[in-house]
Amino acid sequence: VNAGALPVYDDIPDELRDTIEDALFQRVGDATERLTELAERYRGTESVRTEDLSWREAPARERVVHALIKGLDDWVEEDVEEVRLGSERAIHVIEGPLMDGMNRVGDLFGAGKMFLPQVVKSARVMKKAVAHLIPHIERETEADRAAGIQAERDDGKGTVVLATVKGDVHDIGKNIVGVVLQCNGYRVVDLGVMVPADRILSAAREEGAHVIGLSGLITPSLDEMVHVAGEMEREGFSLPLLIGGATTSRTHTAVKIEERYSGPTLHVDDASRAVGVISSLLSRREAPAFIARTREEYAGIRERHRGRRDRSPLLPLEEARRNRFPVDWGVYTPERPAAPGRHVFMEEDLTRLRGFIDWTPFFQSWELRGTYPEILSDSEVGETARSLFRDAEELLDRMTGEGWLTARGAALLAPANAVGDDIELYHDESREQVRARIHTLRQQFAKRAREGEFRPNLALADFVAPRETGIPDWAGAFAVTAGIGLEAVTARFDREHDDFRSILARALADRLAEAYAEFLHQRVRRELWGYAGEEALSNDELISERYRGIRPAPGYPACPDHSEKRTLMELVGADELGIRLTESCAMLPTASVSGWYLGHPDSFYFGVGRVGWDQLADYAHRRGITEEEAERWLRPNLDDREVARG
Repeated sequence: VNAGALPVYDDIPDELRDTIEDALFQRVGDATERLTELAERYRGTESVRTEDLSWREAPARERVVHALIKGLDDWVEEDVEEVRLGSERAIHVIEGPLMDGMNRVGDLFGAGKMFLPQVVKSARVMKKAVAHLIPHIERETEADRAAGIQAERDDGKGTVVLATVKGDVHDIGKNIVGVVLQCNGYRVVDLGVMVPADRILSAAREEGAHVIGLSGLITPSLDEMVHVAGEMEREGFSLPLLIGGATTSRTHTAVKIEERYSGPTLHVDDASRAVGVISSLLSRREAPAFIARTREEYAGIRERHRGRRDRSPLLPLEEARRNRFPVDWGVYTPERPAAPGRHVFMEEDLTRLRGFIDWTPFFQSWELRGTYPEILSDSEVGETARSLFRDAEELLDRMTGEGWLTARGAALLAPANAVGDDIELYHDESREQVRARIHTLRQQFAKRAREGEFRPNLALADFVAPRETGIPDWAGAFAVTAGIGLEAVTARFDREHDDFRSILARALADRLAEAYAEFLHQRVRRELWGYAGEEALSNDELISERYRGIRPAPGYPACPDHSEKRTLMELVGADELGIRLTESCAMLPTASVSGWYLGHPDSFYFGVGRVGWDQLADYAHRRGITEEEAERWLRPNLDDREVARG
């Protein structure tokens, strides 16, 4: 299959398409015979398929539309120039064939006949075409101004202001949403990352926004979104507020955000849904019923949420601690690391990291559902997945082969013991001086166990030998990045109006960072700590976590407090690696991963879930911070009733 020649569904000859579908869906009894007969007519001895350039013979306007639908940018400037020379004004090229092409792209995407990677390629063609026309449009606008003619700004179907909220730096999803909206005729004002509430609201006023969209990945962003909603209410806004990002959900939007803002507030879970949601919100005919249905739905979510909380009480902290994970420390001797201390790797071989990439999340980031490698042969998205995979590997070849990115990492293995729900790391094996404390949280929700089954209330500290046992245990920390140099790469693609490769580069850097975390953990297990020296797992087995030990990350379910990254970063010497934290403890570069190392053979990942006010107060005391500060970092884990009590 020549993935680069991926056809649009409607362009497949009717006879061929219908016969294939008859066979696939078993619609008629003789489908196999008809398909076999048809295949004979397509049979040939030539194995190399040449690119069909017959479309280049069409009139320039048709070539522009064709290039947009197919995502072909090789000739777009010359074709657009030819159309411009035959038009009264340069803006007419945008209003004519360019918008015709993008409307067609939007229709195909909405009908499920094009997928996100193809849409982003179409947007690249559009941006290059518009960039070519802008100097001509500016000259015409200047001439109009000199003649006293005031041009009106074209907002298309409406203006959408997008922003990644204050403290957060992740923007792949937001960028994709912006591209999709532009492809569907909306004017998009992208404010970038780490945008405070006042800037979002002032931009909305200045740009005449019809919709505001907020994005965030880390859990502190959820709180910031609540703050933005409150500020919109305080300042009298009424326009729709859209919420999106990996940690967001309909439940959080309904429970935490909607009741803070009287304007329409909706959660949008992926880019493909954004167009339909905004179209309904801005439609005079559809909006009232659509908003009413959403409010009713969210009210139901809040009611069910309150009911779930009432049916699932929390245990007192001391009772949960008595129900800790049982480890028989009398029969287990922790292994002393073969190479204790801090290890720094200032330039890891990116080519070696490629073999550790988990490709499934990569396809998910492009809204292609399926598991790699099966997705490449999927009946619905397989051709698009193969084309995207080919583009990814080509760009990855350049990124790794031409030194576009630098990967750095560090790992620390230190003497450790548990003290209550904390893990103490020591300066040396005398264990007399505490180097740092890892503050862990314990599950408090009551667990219903079937007969003969014990279900403990877990904390990460359970997997480290308690200090009172006298057993010398060990724990570790790590941080890696594959994002050194990424901003320069994406800035170059942005200057070239190449959204597709800009987003692709960010997605690949994220995959390389995750691959580095996997690779370094394997090296720790086999060499630096050495407790699994004979381990020989395939990449699929690594992805399935069939190894001993875990690497839980601050901000994730087993240790949900992002601010613990500050301790981790100091331990591994993140400054030397070029990694830093935002005020909300998001990592920069964005293509970075960090976490703790625990080596106990019974350790596993879990979610802390809801915590009670008694644990919040205890946690704040252990950390030496106020309860208000602890609440800020743990609010997504706090029971609504507990927040009210606070």
